[in-house]
Amino acid sequence: MQILIYEYASGGGYAGRPVSSSVLCEGYAMLRALAADFKAAGHSVATILDSRLVAFKVPLQADCTAQVASSGELDAAFEAATESAETNFVIAPESAGVLEALVRKVERFGSSSLNCNSAAIHSVANKPMLLEHVKRLGIQVPKSLRVHIHETNASVAKSVNEELGFPAILKPANSTGCSALSVVNDAKQIETAIAKIRAISPAETFLAQELILGTAASVSIYSNGQEALPVSLNQQSVTLATPDADSSYDSGVVPLKNPFKGQAFSAAKRIVESIRGVRGYLGVDMVLTEDGPIVIEVNPRLTTSYVGLRMVSGFNLAEALTDSVLGRKLPVDCDTFGYSYFAKVKTPRPSQTLLEKSYKLPGVFAPPFPIANDNKAFALVIAHGETLQSASLRLERNKRCLKRTLQSKGEQPRC
Repeated sequence: MQILIYEYASGGGYAGRPVSSSVLCEGYAMLRALAADFKAAGHSVATILDSRLVAFKVPLQADCTAQVASSGELDAAFEAATESAETNFVIAPESAGVLEALVRKVERFGSSSLNCNSAAIHSVANKPMLLEHVKRLGIQVPKSLRVHIHETNASVAKSVNEELGFPAILKPANSTGCSALSVVNDAKQIETAIAKIRAISPAETFLAQELILGTAASVSIYSNGQEALPVSLNQQSVTLATPDADSSYDSGVVPLKNPFKGQAFSAAKRIVESIRGVRGYLGVDMVLTEDGPIVIEVNPRLTTSYVGLRMVSGFNLAEALTDSVLGRKLPVDCDTFGYSYFAKVKTPRPSQTLLEKSYKLPGVFAPPFPIANDNKAFALVIAHGETLQSASLRLERNKRCLKRTLQSKGEQPRC
């Protein structure tokens, strides 16, 4: 079967304009992982790449690659690629309705899709509505306030102080990951936090939430549209920053051993099965506390944890995706073997020569593409081990090898 995999950050979603290297490395890693898994399952893979990446001769298993240099070229290339593929899968953020709009285009073209349907994406992407729905299911969620973007800073500060308490979280109502998320420690930080949200979100409202302390985690889960099957509990390492800095998703471990795994799986399963139109591979983000899991959001799409999960799974995750959507069959044997540990690594902006050297390094799954308009880049580095400690040690070795290579001026260093 010919499958189009379209990933927004690497596929021209930012064509002709700056793209965050941190966002790019996660997006490209998911594209590369999914393409490799579909190829291993015997499928033909087509994709679209930003022309800036094509120039870097990226390591990617794709049978057909279209390149785009502008948004106009992307529209035409996406339509052509979608119509010629037998089925399609879109990896994109929910922010500003991007994922929903792309999936709606696929549906309008009449093509087969492996994504959740666009209506389901719309409902899940609305965080305030989703949290109310989850709360009605009897599942714990953070105390939250829906705040109008033009409400005065003093009024917001008063509401947060009285109903949530400081410190609190301020974030867009429809963003992805840590985008424009801030921890506000007092009323003085409210203005800057709201300005950060306004800069990336056109929505009229945003969320203020209590700060939940615990272990950041996610559940990777498959759905056939009716039943859902959790397959992995994953640990997330997240930096929650004040408004004058950037919050970020930094690393992950698959699987996470935790006494609340059963409760986390049960909550994720109930949520996914309760939302009409969700199917395929999804992620449910939560914080594991002494009182059990507290659900933060649902990601109706592939998540970065996929890159780690595929290294420890005894089945092909991409084939399970097609089976769950097209065949309505869920995986049977979901055992995992060992641990995978992955992290985003900040590096200097590499030359073309050093970049291409990094392609051959152990564990460098997303190279540090020098595409952003600054002097830094990000790579996604991964390692596998029979124990968490061995995976951690191997990851550190892979990170050191990458940094030495990018600092070398002659022969490739020994790692």
